[in-house]
Parts: sequence; structure tokens; C-alpha cells
Amino acid sequence: MKAPTPKFFKVLRSIGLGLAAVGGTILATPIALPVVITSIGGYLAVAGSVVSAVSQVTTLNETEHEPH
Repeated sequence: MKAPTPKFFKVLRSIGLGLAAVGGTILATPIALPVVITSIGGYLAVAGSVVSAVSQVTTLNETEHEPH
């Protein structure tokens, strides 16, 4: 867990956090929105959270294992 995260996954984590924020904002809107938009907001929140979590735990392993 202390190994560095590759740059690609750092960018992916940021995108995931953005998606989760947009989805959360749509879900928390005080006005009534169509069901389709509310559903999309839920999917964005879940997808963004999953992408961020997976990207956060992906680490760079710089040691190569030699075949036996």
C-alpha cells in the first residue's frame, strides 16, 4: 500500500472522484428531476466511487521476479 501509484491511475482516480461528485450533486439537487436523470446520477456516483477506489489501491511494483 505504500508503493507509489502510477500516473495513469492518479489521473483515473481524479476522474472517478469527479464523476462521484457530479453524481452526488445530481442526487442531492433540491428540485425534482426526471427519474432518468436521477438514475444516471446514481450510476455516476457508484461508478466514480469504484474507479477511485480501484485506482487508489493500484501500486507500482518496480521489482521483477526472476523465473526459477
